[in-house]
Amino acid sequence: MMRVLIAEDDLTSRMMLLAVLKKYGYETVATVNGQEALEALQKKGAPRLAVLDWMMPEMDGLEVVRRIRAQLGSPQPYLIMLTTKDAKEDIVAGLEAGADDYLTKPFHAAELRARVEVGRRLVEAQDLLAVEVNELRQALEDIKILQGILPICMHCKKIRNDKGYWEQVEAYVSRHSEALFSHSICPECMKQRYPELLPGQEGTAAPKG
Repeated sequence: MMRVLIAEDDLTSRMMLLAVLKKYGYETVATVNGQEALEALQKKGAPRLAVLDWMMPEMDGLEVVRRIRAQLGSPQPYLIMLTTKDAKEDIVAGLEAGADDYLTKPFHAAELRARVEVGRRLVEAQDLLAVEVNELRQALEDIKILQGILPICMHCKKIRNDKGYWEQVEAYVSRHSEALFSHSICPECMKQRYPELLPGQEGTAAPKG
């Protein structure tokens, strides 16, 4: 369930936001001023989506957006500005500060849901991309391991892994790549171990051992 932070000092507006989002299946976190909102968004496991009122005590929504965007690291939350300001220059100021979207008061429940849904999809896409990037990074690390010098036994051909244990070469390569093994036997080994199976060698005794 996606968690959404609400930052709204007006009780009526805050209760309406909470009711609408809960109705559509979102888990909500309520704050009543900009400072509370900033602190909530900076905590570990903070909501990835927030609806911030522009005009709030202690710190307005625009300043919250600026401070969140100034922080390094990822993932960044999806931020929606909620405001009575509908002049083009105000909207531009909000977006330039780092807001992802905006919603004007009085808001319509269906529009709120639609804009939050857009944010949810983008956050989920961002999380999926992060997982794929981590998998790619791990794959590159595995490739580097395979390109390096591998300690291999000169007799049994086992490989010593990074934990110091010896394992079969096919097991090691399989864990560090997508290679699949199909066991066969080369002509030289066939001649040494199974000469009776070679053409023209019928009746020849197999070597002992």
